[in-house]
Amino acid sequence: MALFSKVKLPPVTLGKKDVKKELEAQKPKQPEEQIAEPKDMARGMVNIKDIIAPSAVEVDFNHIRVGSNYFTTLFISGYPRFVGANWLSPIINFDHTLDLSMFYYPVKSKGILEDLKKKITEMEATVRTDRERGKIEDPTVTSALEDAKSLQEQLVKGVERFFQFSFYITIPAETLEELKSVTSKVESTLGSLLLISKTSTLQMEQAFQSTIPTALDKLLITRNMDTTSLATTFPFTSSDLTQETGIMYGINRHNGSLIIFDRFSMENANTVVFAKSGAGKSYLVKLEALRSLIFGSEIIIIDVEEEYKMLCEAVGGDFISFSPNSPARINPFDLSNIAVEGENELGQKILSLHTLLKLIFRTMTSVEEAILDRALIETYRIKGITPDPETQMTKEPPVMEDLYKVLLGADEPEAKSMAERLERYIKGSLAGIFDSQSNIKLSSKMTVFSTKNLEDILRPIAFYIILDFIWTKIRRDLKKRILIVEEAWYLMQNEDSARFIYGIAKRARKYYLGLTAISQDVDDFLSSEYGKAIVTNSSIQILLKQHPAAIDKVADTFYLSEGEKRLLLGAGQGEGLFFAGSNHVALRVVASEAEHNLVTTNPAELLKLRERGLISGSAIVESGNRDQRNQPPQRQVYKPVGQSAPLS
Repeated sequence: MALFSKVKLPPVTLGKKDVKKELEAQKPKQPEEQIAEPKDMARGMVNIKDIIAPSAVEVDFNHIRVGSNYFTTLFISGYPRFVGANWLSPIINFDHTLDLSMFYYPVKSKGILEDLKKKITEMEATVRTDRERGKIEDPTVTSALEDAKSLQEQLVKGVERFFQFSFYITIPAETLEELKSVTSKVESTLGSLLLISKTSTLQMEQAFQSTIPTALDKLLITRNMDTTSLATTFPFTSSDLTQETGIMYGINRHNGSLIIFDRFSMENANTVVFAKSGAGKSYLVKLEALRSLIFGSEIIIIDVEEEYKMLCEAVGGDFISFSPNSPARINPFDLSNIAVEGENELGQKILSLHTLLKLIFRTMTSVEEAILDRALIETYRIKGITPDPETQMTKEPPVMEDLYKVLLGADEPEAKSMAERLERYIKGSLAGIFDSQSNIKLSSKMTVFSTKNLEDILRPIAFYIILDFIWTKIRRDLKKRILIVEEAWYLMQNEDSARFIYGIAKRARKYYLGLTAISQDVDDFLSSEYGKAIVTNSSIQILLKQHPAAIDKVADTFYLSEGEKRLLLGAGQGEGLFFAGSNHVALRVVASEAEHNLVTTNPAELLKLRERGLISGSAIVESGNRDQRNQPPQRQVYKPVGQSAPLS
């Protein structure tokens, strides 16, 4: 019936032969007899789908075969509680081709807040019930409750938004054996990141389709995340601090690139370095000083433990040690001998001397401060120095003994009391350091002021006098300089000295100076408002390994994430965080063998170097592989003071 449904039957009067002819005339023509139309010509031709489509797709229990290649897909079902920046780097940089697929689903905060409220109530009830029954609190419930309350607070304030996140990884391989091997390695890597991964068993087709570039999530295995957590999953962020100019600070632990930076390219060239004892802060700073020296910076260092002596002598610098028997002298009454329009240098120097004498006297009343102010003015007047800039540039400044005599000759009993307290610095046990005319010149490329041989009572005073002397000299001549202050927390113990070093940090840029403040006592440094101000006025901050007792203070000051806190607590020697403006990366300090031999302060290493003949007195000789035919076996690279030697 179907064959003849469209056939017109002939009249009944026709005979059998006529009917047969009529039916044959109405039969459809064969394809070869038809006239080809354009749509018919397209039949049988190869299109783009035929080119892209594989010859066959075989879906198995835990893998899928597409053409000649095998694939398996993992989905992430568990995540760590805390992560740091670039925490997915081991997967992004995995030594095998991987197809990663991430899906982000924004969720309205209103519904989430209601769910959070219910969940928090349930967990609080669980904790309360356990307490009433005398059971030990479940740490999993306690930590989840803390996280839920924190997230609730952030969502209410609008600081965070809520998302759902899916993460899938498809592993390709040419053989089943290779697929199993690579899958095992990927799972191990994920496990090291505290990520729980599972194979998409019995859903291989949907899983494979979720990782091809069609933006379709056919598995819908999600995890709740806030904005901050979600930002860390972005796979194409790579913190990079490599400039065309500058010195190398170390290796970027995120991606293995070099951290090459010019501190003078920032708003200011100030740096703060915080680390516990033995973390490698002096090692890092000495490397920076040595490398900056090569590029034309003048280095000035205040050294507490003579750690810079070998480096200073090796580059032909001036090492100045302060002690009662040392010939080095600094006069705190020195003036810069330059006239700056709009500045009253004598007035500024008298204010600076007020701070110094407060350090010496420990306590001063308002009456004593007034008497001291008059005595200082009189001391300069006796030497012929007045507010007139001409007298300040031509007359010899007074010394501490001159002030002592003025106080001794005053009528007020408070003046005589101050003279008595000052006497031991003039004639007593502490004489011979700060009561003579200055005989130091900042003419070398590296100058080190050592306070190792001073008594502890004198060290903060010496720090202040040396800093004041350096600041006075710096203002005379504009040069590219770096001032390194070891154990800067000494100056934070007194408000006036803390204010002084803060003033240097604030004005250093004007005189092409970069201040480097180093401290292992983070709490003492950051407890001072001036210490915090120095941090905020430093474009570069370097944090190496921290003590657990200080990590919370450091984290609050530098706004560290939980992952960054853990990085600093678990860091090795010479490892930490390098902050430059708004960017920061994980740092690992590296040095060449010659540099290491020069800057190391490890006693065991120094003993080995001496035994190998690499340290002879203060001269350091280079070691390592070299062509014996072209170079002598031990070529002296760095020479002691008095000998010139190019840095190599």
